[in-house]
Amino acid sequence: MSTDTRPYRKRCGSAPLAWFMLAFGVAQAGHAQDADTTPSYTYNLFGTPGLIDMPTAQTAQDAELAATIGYFAGSTRTTLSFQISPRLSGSFRYTRIENWSIATGQDTFDRSFDLRYRLVDESTWRPAIAIGLQDMIGTGIYSGEYIVGTKQVAPAVTVTGGIGWGRFGSYEGFDNPLGAVDERFNERPVGTSGLGGQLESGEWFRGDAAFFGGVTWQPTDQLTLLAEYSSDAYVRETADGPDLFERESPLNFGLSYAMTDNASLQAYYLYGSELGAALTFSLNPKEPAIYGGKNLRPTPVVPRAPGAASNLDWTQQDDAPAILRDNVANLLEFEGLTLEAMTIAPTSTTVLFRNDTYIAGSEAIGRIARILTRVMPASVETFTIVPVVDGIKTAAVVLRRSDIEELEFAPDNAWKSYARARLQDAATADEDATYADGLYPSFQWRLGPYLNTSYFDPDSPIRADIGLELSALYDIAPGLTLSGAVRKRIAGNRGDGRETDSVLERVRTNSAIYAAEGDPSINRLTAAYQFNLAPDYYGRVTGGYLEQMFGGLSTEVLWKPVDSRLGLGVEVNYAKQRDFDQLFGFQDYDVVTGHASAYYAFENNLHGQIDVGRYLAGDYGTTLSLNREFDNGWRVGAFATFTDVSAEDFGEGSFDKGLRFSIPLEHFLGTPTRRVNNITLRPLTRDGGARLNISGRLYETVREYHDNDLRGNWGRFWR
Repeated sequence: MSTDTRPYRKRCGSAPLAWFMLAFGVAQAGHAQDADTTPSYTYNLFGTPGLIDMPTAQTAQDAELAATIGYFAGSTRTTLSFQISPRLSGSFRYTRIENWSIATGQDTFDRSFDLRYRLVDESTWRPAIAIGLQDMIGTGIYSGEYIVGTKQVAPAVTVTGGIGWGRFGSYEGFDNPLGAVDERFNERPVGTSGLGGQLESGEWFRGDAAFFGGVTWQPTDQLTLLAEYSSDAYVRETADGPDLFERESPLNFGLSYAMTDNASLQAYYLYGSELGAALTFSLNPKEPAIYGGKNLRPTPVVPRAPGAASNLDWTQQDDAPAILRDNVANLLEFEGLTLEAMTIAPTSTTVLFRNDTYIAGSEAIGRIARILTRVMPASVETFTIVPVVDGIKTAAVVLRRSDIEELEFAPDNAWKSYARARLQDAATADEDATYADGLYPSFQWRLGPYLNTSYFDPDSPIRADIGLELSALYDIAPGLTLSGAVRKRIAGNRGDGRETDSVLERVRTNSAIYAAEGDPSINRLTAAYQFNLAPDYYGRVTGGYLEQMFGGLSTEVLWKPVDSRLGLGVEVNYAKQRDFDQLFGFQDYDVVTGHASAYYAFENNLHGQIDVGRYLAGDYGTTLSLNREFDNGWRVGAFATFTDVSAEDFGEGSFDKGLRFSIPLEHFLGTPTRRVNNITLRPLTRDGGARLNISGRLYETVREYHDNDLRGNWGRFWR
């Protein structure tokens, strides 16, 4: 995983899982414990809200993201859980089980996904009730289903009871009560289909069922004591061969100690024979790690004197426009913004700007509006503010100066200012604009460290290379850019991965060879042109060494009205596989690839994307993506790709899927910055469903200043 390919302007970067865990463990764990906000739920050994080994019907706070690492009896479970909505949660788990293979005694590394949904809320007389699927698309080692209820029976006491199937129905099981509905529920198929990674819905809620339950007591704000009756027999773990532990009792006991609001430590005595422990870090993207922030105070609004708006004497001064542009440029620079171009008329002005500082576009727009009230002559009533991203004019925000003067200290001024603003297309916004001197051409460079990681190799779950990267950016004209990056590895083991067994064209599974032979390497060397095609239409052309493994030519067109939740795009690429040394040569394989894409912003901060087309290995199919997005820059999402490659040809995992996280650095620092660390976690990297990694795709370039995104963070307009 590489560093940001456009570090100078773009909001997107990338970082390894280590950075993500550091965010949990350092930035969040430092908060003092607040007795009034201590959650009543705890995370169990599986990294989900629960007792010790069993689940409860409790859910985490909406949007909470938790990382748990737990160990007992030769099993180390690392789980990432996200409260997708107030009722729905999902978890991804990576487990190392010692001595799992009876034939060889080798360890196994298992990947699994869970979903849980709270069906019923707790009330005075009724328990909360949840239904859950554990290990629903993994290899089935931990697969099980359950229906569970949890009720707080006293201020510090909570009881849980449930019925489970699969792993949860393996101890003291009885005939499945669902068999009365359909006799097919009486038998549970054994094993998993194919190579894992597929929904094993044919097993759900089938076979024997069993009861489980437990109780928690919270004697202090920080300490919770737990006891449970487990219905998991651990048949494989206790069998001859693995022989990981002796299961002597179904009773488990434990405690959970909240060290801070965001970090807790659990210790357990399990199954009458084993000790276990777990550590959980949590954070909530909706809640900043540092309250208050460290932003510079914005320029105050300067109201006009009564009657001053009719004075046009300044228009007779020949050098007035140049003086005004210089004053605006200087004040914008002080705010961390760059003036691109400016048009000045007797009653209106248009400002084109670049935002290199504020993650919320509305904050940049609000600061520019206040600067204009200070600088512009009193006759200038209309401010048209146009954000420019990589040469594209993304939108035009039209504000009335009198509204800014009236609303600065008005109640509910954020909403009122948004309601009075006009948002329109900006394709023709610079027809008479004068561009600032010295902006083009410009050259920037950076020398710094990089960390490139890969995950879930069966021989080494985490691999990493570290080294130095020299990157450069040359802006020739608005939207026309040359950029590149050269890397020299210092140390690492990404090149030690096992040889691939892929039967497809090896467009991604040769990554270990690229890592081993590419030292030094040209990580990227491209020329790109991004532009406004016409109102509501945008274009991009990128050519060169597009990424680590492929070079070629990429073209894209996007239709996205500023006030529409829907966007439609088409991308067509000619890609040729690069030599393993990642210098100037190519291999024989080339492919024409591309997709038609639809993007939609739903009402509830969910954002969906569908891509249909041809992938790098020549396969055809569809990628479905869904993100939950937050106004402060956080994004948590998942994706899955289904192509005409069979599960057998795809290999282990059956199809491409994974999780995505976008983590704004501002969340932890409290200072304005647009740096966002992007992390993609795939259970496995295979060749099916692979796309080019191209910088500057249009939808992410323009959407920030369109209505849906801008409205969401407009509360920062007056910040």
